[in-house]
Amino acid sequence: MKVVLLAESFLPHMNGVTHSLLQTLRHLERRGHDALVIAPRSGPIDHTLYGARAVLLPSVPLPSYPDVRVTLAGAHRLAEVMRAHDADVVHLASPFVLGWRGVLAAESLGIPSVAVYQTDIPSYAERYGVPGAAPALTRHLGRLHRRATLTLAPSSSAVERLESLGVDRLRLWRRGVDTERFSPDRRDDAWRRALAPNGEVLVGYVGRLAPEKQVEDLHAISTLSGVRLVVIGDGPSRAQLERLLPDARFTGFLGGDELARAMASLDVFVHPGESETFCQTVQEAMASGVPVVATGRGGPVDLVQNSANGWLYRPGDLDDLRDRVRDLAGDGAKRRAFGERARDSVAGRGWDRLGDELIGHYEAAMGRATVTTADAAASPPPGRASNAASAPHAPTRRRWRRYVAIGDSLTEGLCDTSRVPAGEYRGWADRLAMLLAVTGSANEPVAYANLAVRSRKVRDAVEVQLPQAAELGADLVSVLIGANDLVGRRADPEGLARDLGQAVSRLRSTGCDVLLVTPFLPRRPVTRFYARRFRAYNARLRELAGATGSMLLDVDAHPDLVDDERWAEDRVHLNAAGHRGIAYAAARVLGVRDASVLGELDRAVHEQEEEFARTAVGDAEWLLRHAVPWVRRRLAGRAAGDGRVPKRAQLLPVIVPATERTSRTAPVAAAQRAVRGE
Repeated sequence: MKVVLLAESFLPHMNGVTHSLLQTLRHLERRGHDALVIAPRSGPIDHTLYGARAVLLPSVPLPSYPDVRVTLAGAHRLAEVMRAHDADVVHLASPFVLGWRGVLAAESLGIPSVAVYQTDIPSYAERYGVPGAAPALTRHLGRLHRRATLTLAPSSSAVERLESLGVDRLRLWRRGVDTERFSPDRRDDAWRRALAPNGEVLVGYVGRLAPEKQVEDLHAISTLSGVRLVVIGDGPSRAQLERLLPDARFTGFLGGDELARAMASLDVFVHPGESETFCQTVQEAMASGVPVVATGRGGPVDLVQNSANGWLYRPGDLDDLRDRVRDLAGDGAKRRAFGERARDSVAGRGWDRLGDELIGHYEAAMGRATVTTADAAASPPPGRASNAASAPHAPTRRRWRRYVAIGDSLTEGLCDTSRVPAGEYRGWADRLAMLLAVTGSANEPVAYANLAVRSRKVRDAVEVQLPQAAELGADLVSVLIGANDLVGRRADPEGLARDLGQAVSRLRSTGCDVLLVTPFLPRRPVTRFYARRFRAYNARLRELAGATGSMLLDVDAHPDLVDDERWAEDRVHLNAAGHRGIAYAAARVLGVRDASVLGELDRAVHEQEEEFARTAVGDAEWLLRHAVPWVRRRLAGRAAGDGRVPKRAQLLPVIVPATERTSRTAPVAAAQRAVRGE
């Protein structure tokens, strides 16, 4: 395969885009492909290009950031280079100026293009004091990625960002990490003593020192007792930051083994940037066994799992940042435990595997595989040992006509009493079925069955529900099961996932599509006892999704789906807001039209805190209403689902009101009313 790679920035300027590009070149060489790089000329290159040739074009420095250069070459010149290389595919690395001309050049030659989204340029513009340019830059970003044959996004937040701009040919492609170079074994006591002679806890940042990284926010932790702040990196903001953080140690730029040693020698890694599409340094810190404190926005949301491998603080809340760092700085045992989980969470994310995925995306763009819509919610599993970078993908928006839901009380819909008669429940699966119906064709109605029953376990799904779904001729099955097993006395997460996997494989062999949903728990102290089991089970589910070609809704990657306000008064089931959130997230995975917009509208329309206040009860009332009856059932050897049958055992048409069928000119509003049951 002959690949042309266009980069907006390149050597000798080292950043995330350059690093990813070099890893790609190395992998292409290993796999025997012929690569050529087109990039701005900005200085001598003393780094190997792994057998690739380079065409370096005249460029001018960006006035506010001279390390970034803009090339003036036009689309005609780029087309000449592509034609001379006889390119099979064009890789656009973080495209914007050169990338726009590159996609036009590729179009003129009929060459497929793969755009890799890595930089949120409009957000950067705001940080650099030109917010008025952001709307125009955003429009350009959307226009460029819509023109590309395929766009690769590094995180679920990046997928949603691009979807909001109308980009639809999307796939999730994460970043790899060198787990041999970045390792806890690199920890260097001598290096630590040089920076913290009095044994202070080393809290460090690694990255460019530039406005978009918001490094100035670290002043919130610079005065913490017993903490030494270390800033590793260089950039245009360094002088200003040195004045703002006089007690911090600035090391300047570090690379290679020197950076790996410094990273592993930190006690806590902090990243305050809110414009990160992925945040590679967070992943490198985790590989080094260092717990992370990062802002709860953008790429870090997919990497950091609260109270497992680090903390996500509320964006812009510097008091929360300070509290999270203080929590880890003052507890060595917690730092070690978080660090071990951090290391586990990036196992299997090597560049070789990510490189093979990239080649698969090239082949998809070239027509050797079906180009698909990204699994917007298939995020990397924070706190996981599996290869989260290899996320399954949803098929291009299919017209499913026979949807069957499998599961337990969550899929049955317990505690979602919104707009249904007393004693009945709706639930996220019911809402998803309505979304499928209202956004589909009026001439092809959707039939829906819900075989879920409260208290059911994996064995019931394997032996009863999944075979029954096959008998019904389902073309789409959702599976959310396992929580009741995992809170049992002798749970075997590996065995449970293996049994479920075999049953899912049998169902997939019939041609049925499967949506797997990872089980989840409320974030309360009592649930921590089961957290390890859930992590292990969900890690296997991710592997199962990839092995069987199933779709995956990874709830762990979207903590907002299960935040405190989304739980019902029994504290173990979702309320209406929680069920709505899962329904919209599942719809995004399935590629349902306007699903992202619907979710945003839902959050705007509903007062989630008010809904929670209506269902929340005090501890005494909770004990009387819910805890005591549960204990009595357990002592008697009974379960809440004993003797119950599915609420919708047969495929029945999903009835969409005629008013909604006539409102196709406003599909978003129609679908939102339908999923709310109005």
